[in-house]
Amino acid sequence: MHIMEGFLPLKHAIGWGLASAPFVAYGTYSIKKRIGEHPEQRMLLGVATAFTFVLSALKLPSVTGSCSHPTGTGFGALLFGPAAMAPLGAIVLLFQALLLAHGGLTTLGANIFSMAIVGPFVAYSVFRVAQAVRLPFGLSVFFAAALGDLLTYVTTSAQLALAFPDPVGGFAASFAKFASIFAVTQLPLAASEGFLTVLVFNALVRYNAGELRAMKLPVKQEAQA
Repeated sequence: MHIMEGFLPLKHAIGWGLASAPFVAYGTYSIKKRIGEHPEQRMLLGVATAFTFVLSALKLPSVTGSCSHPTGTGFGALLFGPAAMAPLGAIVLLFQALLLAHGGLTTLGANIFSMAIVGPFVAYSVFRVAQAVRLPFGLSVFFAAALGDLLTYVTTSAQLALAFPDPVGGFAASFAKFASIFAVTQLPLAASEGFLTVLVFNALVRYNAGELRAMKLPVKQEAQA
């Protein structure tokens, strides 16, 4: 979903940057507060950032001006809350734009909003709802990561449709076109991300269940997918 450099009109690029800025600022504050209270979580924060960087760098060609890939942000959102993923995602997206030519600087705000704001908040909300209805931990993680990934691409489709409405059908027709093209690659990628996130959580639970319980995650000694 990384929209490439220079693809969005200037006013859209600025608008999405302004919309993302408060989330990045608050997320930075939340991380500083949390690490100040729990310095032992620094390593796990680094793992969450690396997980996002690696997964979101695995890109496949998709919509013109964009691409499909896992996002990895659901994992960090479940560990540290969705707000924390805004600055972490911003760092990931900035480095990918500068080092991998993946995304861009002018489209950074739009990419942050879809991948590092909407995706994590959806993943976190889905996880909490799934736990409230007493789904198994592994299934809760799966649905959270998969739907967080999918809603990231729904958001990107809306961003592209706003920037490039269909001459006849307007926003709705353009959104349908972008979303349907993304769906070809993103549906299997979202499922794959869900399964991978469950596997990573299972490994964490197996070797570090105590720390996860201290982070208010409802895990037993070993999570079940």
